[in-house]
Amino acid sequence: MPLSIPRPLVRLNQSFIFIFATMFIISSNWLFLAVPLSAGLMGLLFKFNPVIKAGKPFLKKPLNTYIPEDAEQQQFNQKIAVTLLTISLLAHISSIQWLANTAAIMVALASLIAILGFCVGCFVRYQWKQFQYRRSQHSS
Repeated sequence: MPLSIPRPLVRLNQSFIFIFATMFIISSNWLFLAVPLSAGLMGLLFKFNPVIKAGKPFLKKPLNTYIPEDAEQQQFNQKIAVTLLTISLLAHISSIQWLANTAAIMVALASLIAILGFCVGCFVRYQWKQFQYRRSQHSS
């Protein structure tokens, strides 16, 4: 796995998730959850994200000239997105529409906020790391 991912490819993935989650919220069509969920699972399980792969040929400059995004952080963010998309899909299949919509809204908002410049997943991961550090200091 690369150490970093060019920012335009990260933004493409965030936009993809936002568009599909929003389309689910509007239409309640489960396929709009299944598509980004499948792409996200492929990225997590096989280290192959088809959205990022499809976007690479459209980059005009060498990959290392773009602002890099930490690949490990992006994997963490993808885990959050996949979890929320899974909850949404399972809730929709189980006819728990309020939960399906809530999880879809959460992933759509997080991806939109990330596109606008604030990484919710980064904040969550930072807080988690701080918690782990403080806990390790108390136990030693």
